[in-house]
Amino acid sequence: MTLKLYRILGLTLAALCSLPSLKAQTIQAYIKQNDKKLMEEYIRFLSIPNVSTDTVNIRKNAVFIKDMMTSRGIKAELLTGTTPEVTPAVFGEIKTPGANKTIGFYAHYDGQPVNPKQWYAGVEPFKPVLITGAFENGGKIIGPYKSGDAVNPDWRILGRGSADDKAGVMAIINAYDALVKTGQRLNANIKFLFEGEEEVGSIHLDEVFKQHKAKLQADCWIIIDAPRHASGKKTIVYGVRGDVNMALTVYGAKRPLHSGNYGNWAPNPALKLAQLLASMKDEQGKVLVKGFYDDVTPLTASEKKALAQIPNQDEILKKELGVNTPEVAGRSIVESIMQPTLNINGLHSANVGPMASNVIPTKAEAVLDLRLVKGNDHKKQAEKVIAHIKSKGFQVLDREPTEEDRSKHPNLIKVEVEHGYNAQRTPMDLPIAKSIQTAVQSTTKEPLVLIPSMGGSLPLYLFEEILNTKVVTVPIVNYDNNQHAENENVKIQYLWEGIETIAAIMQLK
Repeated sequence: MTLKLYRILGLTLAALCSLPSLKAQTIQAYIKQNDKKLMEEYIRFLSIPNVSTDTVNIRKNAVFIKDMMTSRGIKAELLTGTTPEVTPAVFGEIKTPGANKTIGFYAHYDGQPVNPKQWYAGVEPFKPVLITGAFENGGKIIGPYKSGDAVNPDWRILGRGSADDKAGVMAIINAYDALVKTGQRLNANIKFLFEGEEEVGSIHLDEVFKQHKAKLQADCWIIIDAPRHASGKKTIVYGVRGDVNMALTVYGAKRPLHSGNYGNWAPNPALKLAQLLASMKDEQGKVLVKGFYDDVTPLTASEKKALAQIPNQDEILKKELGVNTPEVAGRSIVESIMQPTLNINGLHSANVGPMASNVIPTKAEAVLDLRLVKGNDHKKQAEKVIAHIKSKGFQVLDREPTEEDRSKHPNLIKVEVEHGYNAQRTPMDLPIAKSIQTAVQSTTKEPLVLIPSMGGSLPLYLFEEILNTKVVTVPIVNYDNNQHAENENVKIQYLWEGIETIAAIMQLK
């Protein structure tokens, strides 16, 4: 064989090796042939309101998912814990003859509240429409998807839940269906779990796990949630932050007061709250609450190595989001999310804009969002913040103030700590974690982005504490999807790629 022929053969082999596997190509072909059918069903799914507290419609979502599974030959049922009349989780199972491994797939079907007035003009959150791209980049509304229309994978679907996290539900179920329809072999038993309370803190998931512990056993649970890296490369995440919210209310006089007649005399609760919040963080973004960082578990050597290899997208994000300088200068976004945070979700006191009036308000309110990392305990982290508030001279209440409270204490604050949960992190060098990495890599020629922990939160510690199972997260949606906010959207191509990614994981040996 001539040297030239060797070179041609080498280049050909290199090109073949850089392509997705034949199995992945088979799934891609199936999706292309069935994209209209997939779109029609997904639009119907997104049209069912899914705000966590809307129990009537949440149950409709659960029934819709159960029907999706049953129609594909998956034995499905609704699971609840010991508390009656709660939102059910949807469970399904496929047993593979001769399999010695079980893989579980989780996603949640509930979504955040919506304010239709904040969405793009003419758009209703639960009447999905197609758009050409993100609005901030000049995207335009195409209109509702019509049955039988061609599907452009570069377009996006706009609607609540389209990315977070009905995309995960849709992709998991259709990945299994694609494998069956293309005659590909499963090597493991497959379990499905779709939760309806994630956006309110998964308040009954521990009950479901304890009540159905034997049924939910698996060698690993794969979490399909959150966005891929901003570079667009396929991503695997090995941990999540924990989360706990705190509602603060600072009190002033019992009725609104004329700001001229009472100014310089009546204490202003808005100013007091602003000063209190300012005392919690310095200008460099460091949280000043005593002991806030003390119990953080350091990253391992392999986690630090993975962190160093993540593509830096900070300059792109700064330009896209209109941010001049990050909160902590000199620290990248992926480095920042490895630390606990204290964030102000919202502030309120009296009125602003056209409704503003010259008053000293009766109270001021704020909601704090504490994101936790491995090592933090959500109860202790909230207690640290409460201790800080007390150190600033506030009398902390868990109720509205009484007349006696008002007469005894100059600074009154009500603090309500909501349900929270701790962070979780899976070692990146576990054999099962490596196998998942190999499976996902088989679907793309681009190198994967491996992240020790995502910035968002999920109750994944429950999988470890109750089910004694390791957890790995595989995000599938676009990073600019506006999850939790107005104009939530998902890029259609990412949905299709999510299906092929999950199908590859389902074929683990």
